[in-house]
Amino acid sequence: MTYYAACCQTDQPNPRDRDQMNDNTTRIIEQLEQAVIGYRPFHDVKLVVFPEFAHAAPIYDNTEELTEKLAVEIPNRHTERLAEAASKHGVWIQSGSFIECDSRWSDALFNTTVLIGPDGNIASKYRKVNPWIPWEIHTSPHDLEGYDEPLFPVTETDIGKLGVATCYDWLFPETCRELTLGGAEVLIRISAYMDPWGASEPMDWWTVINRCRAIENLAAVVACNQGASANHYPPFSWPGGSMIIDADGRVLAQATAGPGQATVVAPISIDSIRQERRRRSGHAMPAHLRSSAYPRQRQELYRTDRSSGSPSVEALEQSIEQAKGRIGW
Repeated sequence: MTYYAACCQTDQPNPRDRDQMNDNTTRIIEQLEQAVIGYRPFHDVKLVVFPEFAHAAPIYDNTEELTEKLAVEIPNRHTERLAEAASKHGVWIQSGSFIECDSRWSDALFNTTVLIGPDGNIASKYRKVNPWIPWEIHTSPHDLEGYDEPLFPVTETDIGKLGVATCYDWLFPETCRELTLGGAEVLIRISAYMDPWGASEPMDWWTVINRCRAIENLAAVVACNQGASANHYPPFSWPGGSMIIDADGRVLAQATAGPGQATVVAPISIDSIRQERRRRSGHAMPAHLRSSAYPRQRQELYRTDRSSGSPSVEALEQSIEQAKGRIGW
């Protein structure tokens, strides 16, 4: 089975409240339709991925203001509109991220993306496990006592087994390895990777890490990055470079480095991934794991204190310093 995936890299104004989010959703659905309909004479686009912050970025520095102005529950009117588009065009959609509130965790906000199927249903929900600390004050679901939902869900679909993780998550090899061990064949990255850690040498972390995760896991990578210009999502500029990579780390398609809206389309061959995984004895790293050889990695080095309620940048800085002490830095 071979189909095409599309990264729909966005460059649009950052909403300051929930009402302004509607315009962003309208624009990304238009971009989806341009990709699916425009490529229809050539390819069947079956997976469409949007970047982190496509719906809203955390522009306020405290959870109270984010909750008041931008946080949404899931499902919401935006996921419903995406579901209509998914059904209309027969595609799977990995949404951009939402600032999510959940009544079960009233003092927490999550950086959340959903996978929506062509049947119009939400197939899975992923909450960012590794927020970009100290600046990102969303809560990691891992840090909530009693949290009982899967941290790294893998969804079996008619286009393969899909797993997603968000931006900074990918700087932890364990994240994508966990998805792979859960069966993922396509690793999806929604991201808002900013300059200078972008797609331009010598600081092209974005490109290097995406290719590494494909190689390490014998998985296709569909990585959609934020392309907002500095005046849209200050104080950073966003280098784009959205890309699709095969299981040997070959870049099949990539947007030009630099801000701006772009759509990148390339094939995903699930049959090839499955054949390679069955055939290989060499460079089959997930099958070569000697997990017990790494006892230090089973220690919980970074710990958060939620006793005082919502996190602050200052509290996160303290937790980071304490973790450094445990390492001996």
